Amino acid sequence: MLNQDRNTVKSFGDEWSRMNQSNLSEIERKKIFNDYFLIFPFNLIGKDSIGFDMGCGSGRWAAIMAPLVKRLFCIDASSEAIKVARENLKSFDNINYQISSVNETGLDSDLFDFGYSLGVLHHLPNTSAAITSCAMLLKKGSPFLLYLYYSFDNKPLWYKLVWQISELVRGVVNKLPPALKMKLTDLLAIIIYLPLSRIAFLFEKAGFNVDNFPLSYYKDKSFYTMRTDSRDRFGTPLEKRFSKIEIKQMMEKAGFKNVKFSEFKPYWVVVGSKG
Repeated sequence: MLNQDRNTVKSFGDEWSRMNQSNLSEIERKKIFNDYFLIFPFNLIGKDSIGFDMGCGSGRWAAIMAPLVKRLFCIDASSEAIKVARENLKSFDNINYQISSVNETGLDSDLFDFGYSLGVLHHLPNTSAAITSCAMLLKKGSPFLLYLYYSFDNKPLWYKLVWQISELVRGVVNKLPPALKMKLTDLLAIIIYLPLSRIAFLFEKAGFNVDNFPLSYYKDKSFYTMRTDSRDRFGTPLEKRFSKIEIKQMMEKAGFKNVKFSEFKPYWVVVGSKG
């Protein structure tokens, strides 16, 4: 059985078709990339390495990784996403594109020197099984970088209550027709993401700690990124969240060793090596 949610696959295909990341500046792309890849062991990969981008979406991270390696496999369950990725990455000749679920890639086990999946596997019915599917593709000792939505396990109770309120909004918005959904998530970016992120920016400039200020991650991000993430957050049918402990358990269950978490936003980014 495919480890994917059909409505969620369609939702992301629509998102990347409308927001292909062509308006994301190279400076901001690299900044966000560095947020995710801060703990990735780049010393373990090189020009002879073969890796995979599981749930590649528009290919925004592949554009940075592809020049560093021999070959990169961009895998996504959405044909629309792969279409966008092909266009965005057409200048590269070392990328393979594949439309498939994480558990039915048809690729050989122990094939890859590294892999990463950022903001994808929490949108699948069985996240733990998806991590195991990724592990099977890797050679022994190969690193795997993963980003999963956190369950606010490092935040105060009031922060979690704010999220629960936002879930009520998401429960309505994600069921809307694509065009209306896009308009509403853009509106949410304008009335929620933009003001809160800019307030966080001003508070930080004034010397305050804004770690627990809602949406403070976006204090130095563009409105385009806010629109993208608002669409992710409120427009996606299936979303799950995990604690640091739960993610570590899933990584270890999949056979990863030396599991290490980034202590910086976004939460949680984790890396492990296949045992």
